[in-house]
Amino acid sequence: MSLALAPLDVSVEVEANLPCRKFDPDLWFSDSPAELELAKSLCGDCPLRVECLAGAVERAEPWGVWGGEIFERGAVVPRKRPRGRPRKEDLARDAQLRVEAEARLAASGLSESRSAVRLAA
Repeated sequence: MSLALAPLDVSVEVEANLPCRKFDPDLWFSDSPAELELAKSLCGDCPLRVECLAGAVERAEPWGVWGGEIFERGAVVPRKRPRGRPRKEDLARDAQLRVEAEARLAASGLSESRSAVRLAA
């Protein structure tokens, strides 16, 4: 028995221009912050981005890039920080990125399901 993922938008072919199908899947689950940012940027033009993000929110994905957002421990994070203590300017940038991530979730219509998605502090 094989399972196939059918897109919600019937005008989109399953394999057509989906970055997660064209590039190495490990990129979306990398430990490297730079690689996760690359995966996020590749999701930008994906025709299934909103559906992918909604599915990840519904499933409370534990990690990875889904719909152009980074999930870590089931929460949307604005960016993955490298190991070690963050610099003060990184903390300020994280606060700004958190606001931008909230705006993207709201634009995707997922802010109503705020109880299902939490943004990591």
